[in-house]
Amino acid sequence: MLFLARCLATVVGVRLALTLSSYNRVRGLVIRLDARNDASIADLRRVAWGVAAAARYVPGASCLTQALAGQYLLACQGSTSKISIGIERGTGTELKAHAWLVSGRHIVLGGSINGFAHLIDYGQ
Repeated sequence: MLFLARCLATVVGVRLALTLSSYNRVRGLVIRLDARNDASIADLRRVAWGVAAAARYVPGASCLTQALAGQYLLACQGSTSKISIGIERGTGTELKAHAWLVSGRHIVLGGSINGFAHLIDYGQ
């Protein structure tokens, strides 16, 4: 229960920070943490579950908000991850972007990358 409360506080904090500041500034706070290790599958699942559960209670907790919150939680335990950003293919004139949290070869948050064109990765 304590972990879920921590996830909720993190998602709320990231959501507010993205509202009041820029992505680069918020991301800068995350990458200051010294993360050098690979996370276990159990840790990745726990973070994915906690952030997704918390995001249901935070209005506007977009895929980017969730990815940054998950990256922060992983970095706090010393685990590396990156945020990948892409755009949906075949959307005509409307551009639909999406963000994923990736650790190693595992997508932690954001679902499948199928149907999206990769744009950029923001590593740890």
